[in-house]
Amino acid sequence: MALPHQSTPFHCQAQSCTADVIPPEEVRARIEVLAKHFLESLNSPNPSISILSLVCRTTESTQFQEGFSTGSFTYLSRAAQQKKSFTQLNGMRSFVKVWKLMQIVYELLQLGKKATQRELYYRLLADSPDYFRSQQQVNDTIQDLVALLKCSRYSLGIIASSKGAVVGRLLIEDESGEVVDCTRLGPSGHIITADLGFLEGLRFRSDARYILVVEKDAIFQRLSEDRYFQSFPAIILTAKGYPDLASRVMLYRICKAFPGMPILALVDWNPAGLAIICTYKFGSTRMGLEAPRYVCDVKWLGLRGEDIELLPKEALIEFSHKDHQLARSLLASKMLENREAYKLEVGKMMEMSKRAEIEALYAHGYDFLGHYITQKILRLQYI
Repeated sequence: MALPHQSTPFHCQAQSCTADVIPPEEVRARIEVLAKHFLESLNSPNPSISILSLVCRTTESTQFQEGFSTGSFTYLSRAAQQKKSFTQLNGMRSFVKVWKLMQIVYELLQLGKKATQRELYYRLLADSPDYFRSQQQVNDTIQDLVALLKCSRYSLGIIASSKGAVVGRLLIEDESGEVVDCTRLGPSGHIITADLGFLEGLRFRSDARYILVVEKDAIFQRLSEDRYFQSFPAIILTAKGYPDLASRVMLYRICKAFPGMPILALVDWNPAGLAIICTYKFGSTRMGLEAPRYVCDVKWLGLRGEDIELLPKEALIEFSHKDHQLARSLLASKMLENREAYKLEVGKMMEMSKRAEIEALYAHGYDFLGHYITQKILRLQYI
């Protein structure tokens, strides 16, 4: 019994859609509707599920939509409608994974609780070891459920562990009225909570003129310890590597609170550094339907090819096989199709077969980092 698409009130009519933030009672209602359809399908001569939407996670199965006044692009993942047969092993495993996870999510929502992806992994490993053998399988199934229910993972009661922090010219007020002054914090800054609902309720005040996104925690702590934001009006944020969802949400909320404030990224001069910028700027195919929700128009401040002359030759590091692989992947990706400046940077890295770390700037002394950032910003040397 193939159920018509309009039978589910949350079906996405367009080929591309995003995951909405919806209240727990609506998520439970959607799960109940799917359960009803599932039971009805068992009575058909050929039992099958026609409403199981699985996320396409490759760049070939994504498309880009122009956004912002600046003409940047964001991922739009397609939630491919696939009919899964009970009699085929791959089909059976796919929907069993989703339904196992959906059962736990329904319990979480009934209890009014939340769980991290890691907690879900151990729960599913204990309950269904034949279907869940790695964290990645759980993460992928979460995105399949996001696509199926057309809602964010936070709406499902699932939170990701946060690792980000923020410091600088920013006052953060939560819904209870408590205020955090980010100019008065220590080098570690204000830790960004993984509770996305809490982040959505924050209010901000600032006299900053720039938002500085820093790849590395060590650089973040150096700028914080030097009180860089006192001499230059900036908000400084780090996700300590590839951005987690909570850090992206925090940056997005700050960006929306202060529209027009430039967001500038300071990363290592290597393919991974550019990949970090692209995650903030375009989203990630791994995020499925959630990818475009928290994108920001991040500009590349440094390190860049033009800065290599500032560094000692001994500070340049040979490209690894992984660097070459990621560089080729970036050059072939759709997100860089109209980003000639970005492609030139990657091309120069590959031509030199070298990469450089931000810390190499310390060859000129510890105070040089702040001077370097300020001069690059004032000269508008970002792309």
